[in-house]
Amino acid sequence: MTSFAYPLTGLVTIITLIVYFWMAFKVGKARAAFGIPAPRMDGPDDFLRVLRVQGNTAENLLLFLPAIWLFALTVGDIWAAAIGIFYPVGRVLYARGYYAAALKRSTGFTVGLASTVILLLGSLIALAMEAAAVYF
Repeated sequence: MTSFAYPLTGLVTIITLIVYFWMAFKVGKARAAFGIPAPRMDGPDDFLRVLRVQGNTAENLLLFLPAIWLFALTVGDIWAAAIGIFYPVGRVLYARGYYAAALKRSTGFTVGLASTVILLLGSLIALAMEAAAVYF
């Protein structure tokens, strides 16, 4: 068996992608339930909330995925996973809140965003310290 240096970060990544897949699946179900054919992006509020959850999560994945992996590479696997697990948890809370009512999305959004910001700032600090040690 091959040793892998970042198993926990990998598991959090897979969990995050499963959460995203669930959200995309919900969009397909909502399209069928509300009779919204692709590529239409309009419809009743109940449909639009499901669509926005998936779209906003796709937008945020562009920040989260590099952030967790840069953090794992610069700080460590355990810390990256421990901080990163809050992102998919936050996204589920965000989705459940948003599905109920748009105003109920903020707690989950904040949890996921905080995870991403900590990972980004931690990576930035670790990389800056390493660059300073190597080049100055």
